[in-house]
Amino acid sequence: MRKLLLAVAAAAVLFVPAASQAQSPIIIKFSHVVANDTPKGKGALKFKELAEKYTDGKVKVEVYPNSSLYKDKEEIEALQLGSVQMLAPSTAKFAPLGVKEFEALDLPWLFKDDNTYASAMKGTLGKYLFQKLATKGITGLAYWDNGFHMVSANRPLIKPTDFQGLKFRISGSKIADQYFRLVGSIPQIIAFSEVYQALQTGVVDGCENTASNYLTQKFYEVQKDITVSYHAHLQYAVIVNSKFWAGLPPDIRTQLEKAMAEATDYTNSIARKENEDALAEIKKSGKTTLHYLSDDDRKAWQAAMAPTYKWAKGRVGQEVLDLISKELDVKTN
Repeated sequence: MRKLLLAVAAAAVLFVPAASQAQSPIIIKFSHVVANDTPKGKGALKFKELAEKYTDGKVKVEVYPNSSLYKDKEEIEALQLGSVQMLAPSTAKFAPLGVKEFEALDLPWLFKDDNTYASAMKGTLGKYLFQKLATKGITGLAYWDNGFHMVSANRPLIKPTDFQGLKFRISGSKIADQYFRLVGSIPQIIAFSEVYQALQTGVVDGCENTASNYLTQKFYEVQKDITVSYHAHLQYAVIVNSKFWAGLPPDIRTQLEKAMAEATDYTNSIARKENEDALAEIKKSGKTTLHYLSDDDRKAWQAAMAPTYKWAKGRVGQEVLDLISKELDVKTN
């Protein structure tokens, strides 16, 4: 019944007669799962502002933050059915569609820094991954940065052995599942909107996320210790329903592409500062203790998680690993 209702909604969105489109604005529902005051949240609002400006009001963008329209487990199906036109999910969310190659981006210690990440996603690697979505009725528009992951629990996480026996929330990535298992923890898939309660009630002991998400979702309030590990990267892919996108008047689509390009530059430019500011705010709160890894500790984490790369071959395929090895100069075997 749910799929039928979604399909009916899709028909309403995708097959509006041209005449009525000319009389009323084209509606783009942009759904996401984080707060408005995060890099992704601000990026979505910037896209709305620019899209409506550049199309002279011919397009209206409705932004639905904080899982107010769909949770992260539901939104991609809703996009495919046309019930929502635009999303910005974490790239780990594409594996259930059969596009497992995106999970290679979750490999631990993959990107040396923000600039390395940005170059890779604008280049061959980013384009290669978006091509994989075409057969799923999805068009990739941009990659939005949200920075590097930290980890938290109610005890310090300094040595790999400190993870032993802890239940960790993950977004669904099998790569993350693997590297958390390698350090002895028990991964649990939980929707982003449910993480705070899961941490508060002890359903899970800890999680990984970026500083801006720790702050805006108040995860730091229910975790006594955060390790600023930066062990993996979190990125989003801004995607649109392909049929909807192809059906737009060419001039409108051109203006929306311009708006997306500028919104992407804006989002990626603020991501680093947003995380730095969030980290300072968390420290100022005094509600959690921040820990930093020494060089030896970091090497121990890297060694413990290194087998993830060999395991990943059977998950994401050799092709994308070879591309990563070439583009990022990272050993994947």
